[in-house]
Amino acid sequence: MKIYVDADASPVKDIVIEEANKAGIPVVLVKSFSHYTPAEQPDGVETIYVDTGAEAADYRIIKMTEQEDMIITQDYGLASLGLAKGCIVLHHKGFVYTNDNIDRLLQTRYLSAMARKSGKRTKGPKPFTDEDRKKFRELLKKVIGGQ
Repeated sequence: MKIYVDADASPVKDIVIEEANKAGIPVVLVKSFSHYTPAEQPDGVETIYVDTGAEAADYRIIKMTEQEDMIITQDYGLASLGLAKGCIVLHHKGFVYTNDNIDRLLQTRYLSAMARKSGKRTKGPKPFTDEDRKKFRELLKKVIGGQ
């Protein structure tokens, strides 16, 4: 098992690295070149840079993952592709994407996009809180421990 992080905007990279290192699980951070940093990563962490195109990181992650790898993302499209490939997919707000909830999430995203396109205002995501961070860490530890 490897853990792949859609890392451009992920607020939980450090948690993933910390918990994965404790469990001896390799982590792959996938970022666009616009987020390049020369900072060294800890052992067991690889950073892969991709073009800055809209779905470049998503496509690279799907290309690299294997069944039962883990993907950390807030992108519902990537989550859907990961589920279809047999991956475990977690959202940084502390929930697991499943075949039971992904259709509803994609439908909600679509309806919001259509509303914005017609000139309506929609609410953005709520701010990421310490409670979200704690919930994600607990979920990640539980999922890693169940492997």
